Amino acid sequence: MGKGQANSVYISDLDGTLLRQDATASPYTLEVLQRLLAQGLFFTVASARSVVAMRKILSGLTLPLPVIEFNGAFISDLASGRHEIIQDFGLHLAQDIYAFIRKHHLVPFISTFNGSEDCLYYTSVSNPGMRWYIKDRQQHGDRRLRHNANMESVLFERVVCFTIIGRRRDMHNMYLHIQQAFGKNTVCLCQENTYSPGWFWVTVHPREATKAQAIQRLLRAHNLAERELVVFGDNINDLPMFAIADTRIAVANAVDRVKHAADHIIAANDADAVARYLQQVWKRPRNGNHGG
Repeated sequence: MGKGQANSVYISDLDGTLLRQDATASPYTLEVLQRLLAQGLFFTVASARSVVAMRKILSGLTLPLPVIEFNGAFISDLASGRHEIIQDFGLHLAQDIYAFIRKHHLVPFISTFNGSEDCLYYTSVSNPGMRWYIKDRQQHGDRRLRHNANMESVLFERVVCFTIIGRRRDMHNMYLHIQQAFGKNTVCLCQENTYSPGWFWVTVHPREATKAQAIQRLLRAHNLAERELVVFGDNINDLPMFAIADTRIAVANAVDRVKHAADHIIAANDADAVARYLQQVWKRPRNGNHGG
């Protein structure tokens, strides 16, 4: 299928890809997306971020498809935040993972859905990397954030992610331990927080929560599974969606593994590369019919 036609679906990562290094979408990127979306572009985003954060970053855009958040744990409507699909651990697995983390003398952030709203729980804060995360969420007015001295109690909610923050060596070791203990039932990642250099995040999601699986569910639900899938990414959590895409595009600042998996390498995120690519390849459908 040809690029730039109404038979293509475009899905982009956010941090390091669509967003600039200051974690914002530039006015140029937002203007291009707004114009192409009005012309019928099928575009959405797949990110480790929450829909709460996405809504502020993508303010003013009306997406024709839900967004994928928490690396695939949620498929959600951007405007309302309503979750179409939730992938959670289940009570017993959540309890086992939490106990395992505490056994290693670490304290995670816990992301949940409590039946009516999203929550981001924390208790003790033991390093600057954790403090950065809390401050960042506070500065963005993230209403999910809440302190809870009894973290075991939140495990009865629908837990979608554990986040542990520390130095490289400790987090790499923790990543290996979790992989060994829970690798069959979880997706575990270890990545540096590019906005807080030197501090690494280990994130643990349910096995079914990957960008690839979420994209496939999204396309099936919206009768778009037969269309060409074009994806944009920069980091290792984008590799699953690269594996299922028809066209894989890496930005110039992507890690080597993503570049090696890409069909095309475009300019860097700071150069509005995704928006410029879309503007170049997009051809407005002649018949005006954009339906699935």
